Amino acid sequence: MKLYHAGGTPSSRKVRMFLREKKMEVPMEDVTEGFALAGWYKKRYPHALVPMLELDDRTQLGEAVAICRYFEECQSDPPLMGVGAREKAIVEMWERRAYLEGAGAIEEIFRNSHPLMVDRGLPGTGDPVPQIPALIERGKERLHRFYQKFDLQLADNRYVAGERFSMADVTTLCAVDFGRALQLEIPDACGNVKRWYAEISARPSAAA
Repeated sequence: MKLYHAGGTPSSRKVRMFLREKKMEVPMEDVTEGFALAGWYKKRYPHALVPMLELDDRTQLGEAVAICRYFEECQSDPPLMGVGAREKAIVEMWERRAYLEGAGAIEEIFRNSHPLMVDRGLPGTGDPVPQIPALIERGKERLHRFYQKFDLQLADNRYVAGERFSMADVTTLCAVDFGRALQLEIPDACGNVKRWYAEISARPSAAA
């Protein structure tokens, strides 16, 4: 098998971090050329997104969480997607919130403001999709609500989904760092998020 990824993308980083937590070694290849995906990769994988895990039987698995689910089933220890029906549901609930409300808001800001994203308003397509400046402010409002919600959750929990480190923390960290790379910092009022961030970003897997 081989993991095709792009070094700077939050989605690729999620899988690398997950693998580091699992202590699993998987061959990887960065498929970027400058600030875009290589042409040969888009021919190999027409969905034109990263990451993508290609299995030995040539099955192609896309979407970071689906790839991580595959590895979780291959090696359950340590459990990063929950144990038992209740915990698994809670982890998935908070992972989805981190992705949709946090990373989604930041991507909305990024794709509609960055000069390199002109005519790349949506991922996974070669068709020109123009930027919409009005979505920048909406993205900032979404991000504010995300931080408020997660600060409340972390007031009574060491980790995003409870007392065990999980995929929800991986996705949240990658979202927060994506924002920080765009100078969208954790609000000063969100002390619980800052406490959590200091602990999670110090994990060896955070540098993966």
